[in-house]
Amino acid sequence: MFRYTKLTFVREIIVVAIAVAMLVPFYLLVVTSTKSDSDTLTSPPMSFTNPSLNNFFEAWNAQGQRSLAAGMLNSAIITVGSVIILIAFGSIAAYVIARSTARWSKAASMLFLIGIILPFQLGMIPAYSALRTFGLVGSPVGLIILYSGLMMPLTVFLYLGFAREIPREYEEAATIDGASRFSTFRRIIFPLLSPATGTVAILCGLIIWNDFFTQLIFLSGSGSSTLPVVIYSYVGSLGARWNVIFAAIIISMIPILVFYLFAQRKFIQGFAGGIKS
Repeated sequence: MFRYTKLTFVREIIVVAIAVAMLVPFYLLVVTSTKSDSDTLTSPPMSFTNPSLNNFFEAWNAQGQRSLAAGMLNSAIITVGSVIILIAFGSIAAYVIARSTARWSKAASMLFLIGIILPFQLGMIPAYSALRTFGLVGSPVGLIILYSGLMMPLTVFLYLGFAREIPREYEEAATIDGASRFSTFRRIIFPLLSPATGTVAILCGLIIWNDFFTQLIFLSGSGSSTLPVVIYSYVGSLGARWNVIFAAIIISMIPILVFYLFAQRKFIQGFAGGIKS
């Protein structure tokens, strides 16, 4: 039976204090984005002074290299395309490794684990040269292929833990009913992996959506700039107008926050739970 003690109260105070400390930067972001140019420089940072949404309209209506709408579309295409490929191939690869009894399965799982540990910067130049050879530098297709390779080790690792927990009885029953191996995976195994699918979609989607360095290198100078690259151009072109820049940052956060609100249940289940037979 749960008992509310003084230690519990102290823990709650600590958690609330940490939460407040983590929300302070976001509060400053919102406050600054609602101020005019003069108020940004003269008013106290923590206070709302003549709040207005003009900065949001200005940021959204920008054209050319500072177009948030075009950057958001390019980010969505790259993120969604990469996540679909990761889910499709990562789930199958993890299932094959989890069900294989051969010696290579352990070596394969270790290889994917090493892929998570090794930094991408070690292979950035060869990757850039390979994409340039195929004419994919500056193209969303090239970045989708690149992210699919970069995030595949993490995807397989997340799926692998769930695939190993699925009882083999499900597959044996499907085989008796005449289902093929792929049909068994598509109709039985993959739905059971939905918590891992939600985790992969949110985690990999967040990493790809917010990534700046890779997109700056591989999309620099092209017409397919993503949101992080577009916001970077704001810093260079608008100088010290941090109110407009912060408004652009808040706008860029909206799509991924909406997606997280819809998928958070699967995300939490993916971390906290597993497969229950």
